[in-house]
Amino acid sequence: MTGTAPEDPRAARTRARLRKALLDECAERPLEEVGVASLVRRAGVGRATFYVHYDSLEALATDACADVVREAVEALHAWRGRPDPVHAPPALPAFFAGLAPHAALYRTLLAPGGGGPLGLVLHRDLRARSLAERELAGAADAPLVASAVAATFAGVLADWLHGLLVATSDEVADQVWQLLVALHMSR
Repeated sequence: MTGTAPEDPRAARTRARLRKALLDECAERPLEEVGVASLVRRAGVGRATFYVHYDSLEALATDACADVVREAVEALHAWRGRPDPVHAPPALPAFFAGLAPHAALYRTLLAPGGGGPLGLVLHRDLRARSLAERELAGAADAPLVASAVAATFAGVLADWLHGLLVATSDEVADQVWQLLVALHMSR
């Protein structure tokens, strides 16, 4: 699929069915226990169709979880004007609270420290958004801060999901927000 051509609606529907089937399967069992056969049966597509769209279950899982990446990026940028340096915008605690239904799947794809396939997508998308905003503001340190923001958020999110940080969704949202505001104010 190219970035300039519109997506075939049939392919989009098939991928949506596969993503939903995977999320439903992972609500019942860990990703490691999900098989392509049960997944395609649930999605109502053939095995060959699965492989036309994805080369592995991990690739499908990462795609299925890409919405969480978009939600994270939007939650971090859901403020206007001068940010409150202590309390996160309401979208950020809501984002953390909304992770619970698929937390086990996110933990599978997001390694402690922010690595793993979902961590790579999160870092890439968050860095791009932060870089664009910093450059628009004329910040000379845009690439450095954009990298730091992406790494900090991905790492905190992953460590919280893995239980390495003990905090409620509201607490972790405020804590990571404070770190990110400090990064933006540095330099």
